[in-house]
Parts: sequence; structure tokens; C-alpha cells
Amino acid sequence: MGERRRIRHSSVSRAGLRGAVVALALACVMACGCVQRLVQLRSDPQNPLASQLQLYASGGPRPSERTEQLLRRYDLPTRFGASGTQTLSALETIHRSQPQPETAYALAELNYIAARKAEFAHRSRAQDQYLSAVAYAYEYLFDGRYDTRRNVYDPQFRGACDLYNAALEECLRIAQAEGNFRPGHTLALATAGRQVEVTIESRGFNWLAQDFDSFKFVSDFDVVGLKNRHRTSGLGVPLIAVRRTGTAPPDVERYYPRGFSFPVTAFLRLDPHEPGSRRLSVRLELYDPLEVTDVHVADRRVPLESDISTPLAYFLDNPSLAHLDTFGLLRPDLARRIAGLYMVQPYQPGKIPVLMVHGIWSSPMTWMEVLNDLRAMPEIRERYQFWFYLYPTGVPFHETAAALREDLAEVQAVFGRERHDPTLGQMVLVGHSMGGLISRMVTLDSGDDYWQTVSDRPFAAVNAPPELKESIRRVYFFESDRAVRRVVTIGSPHRGSAYAAGFLRLLAQRFIALPMQTLASARQLIERNPDAFRPGAAPVGRTAVDSLSPENPILQVMLRSPKPSGVKYHNVVGAIVPDRPLTENTDGVVTYASAHVDDVESEVVVDAEHSSLHRHPRTILEIRRILLEHLDDLRAQPDEGVVPAGHTDE
Repeated sequence: MGERRRIRHSSVSRAGLRGAVVALALACVMACGCVQRLVQLRSDPQNPLASQLQLYASGGPRPSERTEQLLRRYDLPTRFGASGTQTLSALETIHRSQPQPETAYALAELNYIAARKAEFAHRSRAQDQYLSAVAYAYEYLFDGRYDTRRNVYDPQFRGACDLYNAALEECLRIAQAEGNFRPGHTLALATAGRQVEVTIESRGFNWLAQDFDSFKFVSDFDVVGLKNRHRTSGLGVPLIAVRRTGTAPPDVERYYPRGFSFPVTAFLRLDPHEPGSRRLSVRLELYDPLEVTDVHVADRRVPLESDISTPLAYFLDNPSLAHLDTFGLLRPDLARRIAGLYMVQPYQPGKIPVLMVHGIWSSPMTWMEVLNDLRAMPEIRERYQFWFYLYPTGVPFHETAAALREDLAEVQAVFGRERHDPTLGQMVLVGHSMGGLISRMVTLDSGDDYWQTVSDRPFAAVNAPPELKESIRRVYFFESDRAVRRVVTIGSPHRGSAYAAGFLRLLAQRFIALPMQTLASARQLIERNPDAFRPGAAPVGRTAVDSLSPENPILQVMLRSPKPSGVKYHNVVGAIVPDRPLTENTDGVVTYASAHVDDVESEVVVDAEHSSLHRHPRTILEIRRILLEHLDDLRAQPDEGVVPAGHTDE
């Protein structure tokens, strides 16, 4: 076995109570935490110019001290007093005769201030002046005439970036209010005496133009429900794009959650124009900051301003997602309708899938902290794509494993049909709690071992309708999914959990609503096959809590199953009792003795409670390490001609 490392960090508080007795009991098992708001609408948009231009101060907005000093140099306040329009016109005349970076900067400021003052009474004039502010800031930053005088260490340089970003955002807000902000549309504006045609283009996206339903501005929101907010500084306006449902073919559309939102950065590119030209063509370029982090302007690399966390938090703040965990546990009969594999980006050939599988009384929402942090790591997001599995957690884990095998085969059929993508055969599964058992089981071969946990009678001799018999066969007879090459289990009860026995099991049987058809099938099966099954071990009609009991023989069969070739296992275990030996420790729900397995490449022990173990920073770093190790192993191996799951040799 690989190295063991013991890590100690402060524990995270247990999940809150959920109300009834059953909620109290089951929350001790594997709850994922209390529902909370993830974003809040700000009273005023966040603006980098707020302090510099005193936007919200009494008597504001007003120019910065450096701009006022430049105006005094040309005696403009004495000549024109408080008349902003005349001062602005005079400075433009001076700038045309003798262009300087300082006057370009001052003109960007003055146009922005004039636009702020005109916005409510003259929206079109305000938009033109905001665009003029963008143009002058762009000139300050990129005009070749200023290369020898431009000082990137001068705070004014960052101020020009802020002017560009803030003025462009205000332009887009006005365009959105008028219904003109959408890919493929052209805006007709004016600036500095020129007519401007702004074409809106989607670039660097796997999403298509028709996928954009609407845009929100990141600056309107505070993120309060994600611990980390991942942003980068540069040029452009960070946006939240809300995806339009139904734009993909039906077999692909089912993999996208409804109302999903994703990050966008809008960048306005002003191309050189002919001297004296009255018409200027510019492009508003929309970029995916998860794929494109910089653009090239005037032969230099320009980082894009981005925020990849706020769009994620905005999507997760949807009230319809708040109770998926309870819905999936207590009403698995209904949860089956929305169960399946979900993607948060279009399928990306060449990127290795990482499928995250949640535990009992949980949902894919429990992985969003992990997704948020892993996507912020360039070395991870450039090589991996992240998928999530939603399933009814009230049913036994081995039944869910059967459904996952089928769903993975369908993914192979949908996305591997046009061309062979070898990364589909290098998949990594990451499972928390019961999700780890499901993930590991997908990699195993059954033989007759699992069927023998419920019956000594040959399966062929079972008397049942064909449909029922097939539903049993898919659960108890299976082959390893050869596309899964690595599995990470986190706080998984490989030997069961004491919480899943006794009184708690009775509560689960009382409150978990298994489908009526399932219960009827169980009765029918027993009636047609008296004495065929071991006591209390009918192959249908059980709950997830039953399957997690230490008495469940399927767990013992899994532990005895030979490790498949070509698959590597990793393990993360929680231990929260300071003075107790590791072998006697626990994460509060799963003991170390149950979570520990011998056939792993590595095992890390983290001081975190069960419900937060998978979201702990040390666990996220361990997942990162494993994913990088996976890449190293693939680079070191010769091309094996990976056969995707579901493929059979002729």
C-alpha cells in the first residue's frame, strides 16, 4: 500500500438538525449540511472607481486629484469654471493636437463622470460617453505612441484598467436594458465624433451562441455561501451567462441541469482605423475564462478579468436545488425521474472526465466547494472535465451502482459515437461516503458471488416475470467498467456503519418511500420462490440504510473481490478524536476500521467530520495530487488503445 499521512486541522461543525426524529437520526449518518443562501444582491454594484472618483460621496462624482492637476496645468478650470462639457471639449482639442497618455487618461475619467451624470436623463448620450471612456482608456493602455512613456508600475496604469472595465460594464448595462446585448447582434453607437458599430461575438467557448439566454453582472452579487471566491485581475467585464434550456439535441440536453449558469468575460477590442475615418468597427468578444485566460492586443499578452465562482454560486442559489438531498432520500420513487449524470460544461474531447458521486442524504450540490477550488487550478481544468451523479439515495448502493454502469455506457454511446476519444477510457471517480462504495463497485466483476449473498439457488431457477428477473440480474451480475481507471473514496463505510443498524434502520424503513412497484415485486418474488432466499435477504425491497449495515454480506464480498487490473484506488479517512489511537478513531459516523482498506495506492487521514470531510481543504489538495499523478501515469504509459466501456471485441 502507498504512503499514509496523518493531517490535523480544525473540525467543521456537524450538520444542523432537520426537524423530526427521523431527521435527527439520519443526519447523524451522512447529512450534507444546512441550506443557506449562496449569493446576495448588492444594494450598489461593486465598482473599482468608487473611491477614486468619489462615486457615492456627497458632491460626487468628481475627477481624481491627478486629473484635476492636469486640468489646472492647462488653466481649464479658470477658463470654463464648473462647466464639465466645455472643459471636456477643450481637453479633447488639446489631446488631438498633442496626444499624451496623461490627457488620454484624464479624458477617460471625464467621459466616465459625464456619463454617470447623464445616465438617468439621457441614456443614449451616457452610453456614447461611456464608450468614449473605454476608447480613451484603451488608447492609454495600448497606443504604440505611448510605449516609451507608459509606466506599468504607476497606479494610474491600473486606474486605466479600472476605467476600461467600469465604463464597458456600464455600456453593456444600457445595451442589456434596451435588449441589444446578445451574441450575433450589432450595436450602433457614437464616440468622439465617429459612428461605431459594435459586433458581439462568442469566442473560446464550447457553448454555442444559441446557448446564451441572458446575462447577469458579477458586480451585482456578493458570494456568501462558498468559502473561496476565485477571481483574476485584468481587462474585461465578468458576467454570469444563464444557459437557454433545450438548445442541444435531446440525447445531449439531458446532461445539462436546467437554469445552469456559467462564467463569461466580455472584452471590447478597438481595431486600428484609417485617419479621418468617420466610422469605427469594434468587436465585443465574449470569452470562457475557464478556457481562455488572456488575449493578445498590440502584440502583448493581456490577462482577462474573471470570476469563476460567482456564476456557480448564482446557479446553486436556485431554491429548487435546496432540498434535492432530502427528496432523494425520502422519496426515491420520485427522485428517479431526475436521476442521472450531469455536466456543467459541454462535453470536451481530450479532457479526462472526473465523475463525483455524493453520499446518502446528499446531492451533487455537496461537491460545489470542491468544483470551485479544483477549477481554479489551471493544471487541473486544462486536462479534466467535471461531471456529477445524482441518484435516489434511499435505495441500496448496489442498485445505484447498476444504474451508474448503465449511465456510463450511455455516455460512451452519445459522446464516443462520432470519433474515438481515448480520454473517455481514463475516467476518475470520486465518491463521498456511500458514493465511494458505488464508485468502487463499478470497477468490480461479480461472478456469482453477489447473487450468493441472497440465495443458494441458481439464478436461472428463479421464478419471476422477465422484466423483474432482468432488473435483478443487472444488480447482481455485472462486469467491471473498463473506462474507469482510478477511484477516490472519501469517508466510505467499506465495512458498514453502526449508525445503519438497529433503531435507525427501523426509522429508515418507516420513512423512506420505496416505489410501490418495488414493494409489490418483492412480495411477488417471495411468493413465487418460497425458501429460495436467505432470511431477510430478498434481492429487492430494501433501503439504502439496510445496505450500509455492517451485517450486509455484499460489503464483505466487495472487500474480498480481487482488485481489477488497470484500476488504482485511493482513500481519504476522517479522524476527529484527538486522544484516541488511529485504529480506534472515527469521523463521527464511519470508524477508521470501516473506512480503511488495504488495496489502495495512498491513504490520507484528515481531522474532519464525516459531513465535511470531502470539502476539507486537505482533501481537495489530495484530490488535486491524485489527478496530477493520474496525468503523470498516463504520460509514462505507451498507447494502450483504451477500449471504452460498453465496447465488445468482434
